[in-house]
Amino acid sequence: MANMAPNKVTMPEQDPKVRARNFEEVTLGYTKEMAMEEASRCFNCKNKPCVTGCPVSVRIPEFIAQVAEGNFEKAYEIITSTNSLPAVCGRVCPQENQCEGKCVRGIKNEPVAIGRLERFVADYMMKNGSTAASKPEPNGHKVAVIGAGPAGLTCAGDLAKLGYQVTIFEAFHTAGGVLMYGIPEFRLPKAIVQQEIQKLRDLGVEIMQDMVIGKVLSVDEIMGMGFEAVFIGSGAGLPRFMGIEGESLIGVCSANEYLTRINLMKGYLDDYATPVIKSKSVAVVGGGNVAMDAARSALRMGAEHVYIVYRRSEAEMPARKEEVHHAKEEGVEFLNLNNPVKIKADENGRVCAMECIKMELGEPDESGRRSPVPIEGSNYDLAVDTVIMSIGTSPNPLIRTTTSGLEANKRGCLVVNEDMLTTKEGVYAGGDAVTGAATVILAMGAGKTAAKSIDEYINSK
Repeated sequence: MANMAPNKVTMPEQDPKVRARNFEEVTLGYTKEMAMEEASRCFNCKNKPCVTGCPVSVRIPEFIAQVAEGNFEKAYEIITSTNSLPAVCGRVCPQENQCEGKCVRGIKNEPVAIGRLERFVADYMMKNGSTAASKPEPNGHKVAVIGAGPAGLTCAGDLAKLGYQVTIFEAFHTAGGVLMYGIPEFRLPKAIVQQEIQKLRDLGVEIMQDMVIGKVLSVDEIMGMGFEAVFIGSGAGLPRFMGIEGESLIGVCSANEYLTRINLMKGYLDDYATPVIKSKSVAVVGGGNVAMDAARSALRMGAEHVYIVYRRSEAEMPARKEEVHHAKEEGVEFLNLNNPVKIKADENGRVCAMECIKMELGEPDESGRRSPVPIEGSNYDLAVDTVIMSIGTSPNPLIRTTTSGLEANKRGCLVVNEDMLTTKEGVYAGGDAVTGAATVILAMGAGKTAAKSIDEYINSK
């Protein structure tokens, strides 16, 4: 009989006052006993609504049933039959909007902690078992993948399991994409990301780093190197700015740049010489997960005051509730219904204040969220020495402008059909390069769909 406890087993965490000044992981994970107790809350529904909410179709009730029995190796085998990055997904997926959002237990009480259980299984196997997959028999076909982020890694892994010789071309010096440069260490330890990537190398996937496609090689040149198909999973790394006065001042940067310096370039470690702005008072403009990451990182880098400045109310904030909760616990101050109009400089040309205007919510916009409207005469100055812009990103145009036959929409995102095929034969794309900035798991789902389509395409030839 299922455990009818109404609430999830609580996940142990670092104390907020302690963790706000270190980069160690905030949540500490379940013990075996905690995991088995939480797994026993699952009803093991016959129609499996939770699976329909998972973009990579993890066989959720099956793996949870194994956890409840203490069969963690079998649970890992079930998860990894469809998900190449379980330790990552267990930490950063928005489960509340996906699998857990469809959990039957969530109708009257808290849903089963599916994400926490997935993380537990992956972490347990990394510490106590073998996560290496056996290398399949080669099928004699070659596929190229551009970008070693979530979409590219997933596509490469699925194809490698089918026997394809896969080569990933990665622009940075380290594979992992946004998992390495964007998400902070305290949410996603980089050693875990690299362990997940090593599993793909064990499958035979080759990863070539420092390969900026569009500069070092073009997609057309890659297709002339014996690759029968190409998958573009290059992400959306081009930051957006507001276009207000003062954005070029010393002390203004994008969240992308700020997080890349801290995460990928190890700017938070004293023995690295990476230049990172040292701030006393920081304003982060935006209300998404990246804004939360930047704000919480700024605290850990020594800032005394960190503000989230967001033009809508907290109810419209796109960030995960868990991330907002953690940010508040750690001391981030939220200035909702406020919008920057100007960034001001001191006599040395450095940021000294950000002029804001108060907002109120009007009618819903095309996304369904109520549109913010300025309140005339409500302007005020917020004293800060650093402004971090986190209002979205778009795909870098380098690949599409150096490749014949690739079409993009007005936002610069590649146009694909339901099979993730672009407007160029043999070239597929997915993830943020197609959707614009989205979640890790949606990018993985796109990579999975593309791998299936590429396999069908090559077999049809």
